[in-house]
Amino acid sequence: MRNHTITTFLLLGLTDDSQLKAVLFIFLCLTYMLSVTGNLTIISLTIMDPQLKTPMYYFLQNFSFLEIAFTSACMPRYLYSLSTGDNTITYNSCITEFFFTDLFAVIEFFLLATMSYDRYVAICKPLHYVTIMNSRVCRRLILCCWGAGLLILFPPLTLVLKLEFCDSNVIDHFGCDAYPLLKISCSETWLLEQMLIVCAVLTFVMTLLCVALSYIYIIKTILQFPSAKQRKKAFSTCSSHMIVISISYGSCIFIYVKPSAKDSMAINKGVSVLTTSIAPMLNPFIYSLRNKQVKLAFSNTIKRMLLFLRK
Repeated sequence: MRNHTITTFLLLGLTDDSQLKAVLFIFLCLTYMLSVTGNLTIISLTIMDPQLKTPMYYFLQNFSFLEIAFTSACMPRYLYSLSTGDNTITYNSCITEFFFTDLFAVIEFFLLATMSYDRYVAICKPLHYVTIMNSRVCRRLILCCWGAGLLILFPPLTLVLKLEFCDSNVIDHFGCDAYPLLKISCSETWLLEQMLIVCAVLTFVMTLLCVALSYIYIIKTILQFPSAKQRKKAFSTCSSHMIVISISYGSCIFIYVKPSAKDSMAINKGVSVLTTSIAPMLNPFIYSLRNKQVKLAFSNTIKRMLLFLRK
């Protein structure tokens, strides 16, 4: 990375109140530990339990990995800042944090779209599900999600690396997000701002269109089922995914769809806490509490562990 006049940034964080910082540290530390523990549990269950060896749980396994990676890209550094009072971050660390948080976020959107397609095939084409969603197709879909994320993030990243910082090194955020960096740059940022908007909207619209089309066909198919029991069972298989989609898309609208609203930085920081800390914690509970197979797999795993300990 190139040398800059300013090589160290100062992150303002969420608050200057020392008492509130202590409360924030406890809260965010707890949510981070629950996020990692919950998502690791989902990953472990999908690996160990033979009943969860289906495409849906393969995608869920990858989604849980992305959730851990996403929250770990920024939250440990902010927790360190809250505990030590050291709000400084080097240029290289800042750019690295920006790259990985945005990369994992973009990949998650594409993976959510892939998961909605999986549900579409399972409900609308059940007889061909095993053939269409075979293991090779699932692996290729995951690789496509990662490839799409890298392709979308690479162009703006090249422009971010060219930014110069000469007047201010104070970032009004708790992490290295793109738009707070643009606000303190002394370079011309118009092209980068437009590129970020295009990339964000492109990601959002492409994935949301896929999700919307999938669920239009899913709902249409479910409503044609003859019995209420069949309809309820079909809806229950999609309910967890629909809740996660609502949280993910709803919380990101303010940040990624309307990035030019500079006066809404406080709102953006609050929504960033939701997306980087609270949402990754909620998702494992949403999938486990609303899914009988996951609950059964969890109870079976606990029983096996207890039997092993008794021996």
